[in-house]
Amino acid sequence: MPDGSAAEAKDPLFDYIERFAAVLVAAGFPAMPARVFVALEITGSGRLTAAELADLLRISPAAVSGGVRYLIQLGLVHKERVPGSRRDYYRMPGNMWDDLLRMRDQVMSRWAAMVREGIDLVGPDTAAGARLAEQAAFLDFVTKELSEVLARWEQYRASGPDSSSGPDSSSGPAGLSGPSGPSGPSGPSGPG
Repeated sequence: MPDGSAAEAKDPLFDYIERFAAVLVAAGFPAMPARVFVALEITGSGRLTAAELADLLRISPAAVSGGVRYLIQLGLVHKERVPGSRRDYYRMPGNMWDDLLRMRDQVMSRWAAMVREGIDLVGPDTAAGARLAEQAAFLDFVTKELSEVLARWEQYRASGPDSSSGPDSSSGPAGLSGPSGPSGPSGPSGPG
């Protein structure tokens, strides 16, 4: 194996990018945007130029362009220009995940409205109407739960991740039960 290949094979950062991107690809993310996403996620400055991304990922600038274009459309990456520079920089927005969930929440609300319109068209007493009603109920439920999760996340983030205060101090992040919560040792299946 040539020396350059051996060095590439032993680059833990590059290996991490590839492994993380593979997880995203397995979940349905396109490969190149997944690699760009992970590279931006792990950079110290939080932003990189197309040339820096190409170097880090060992890809062409054209591949970077396609990857960032996809991520920009999803709202996962922002394009900006630093004053005094001619280069475009790509960075991850600070509240990316909650913004993404809020967008998904709006999409699900529109889906629920369309599903209810379908119920009116096919009739609520038909097999199709029953399927659509179940879907509408699910979408309504998830939309409500997502809003509550986002509100709990904002409270959690405001109190700081090391804070043990909150509505249920035995809960983990965002009020989710952890090992000492209801299903843990002191819960119904634990001693007591």
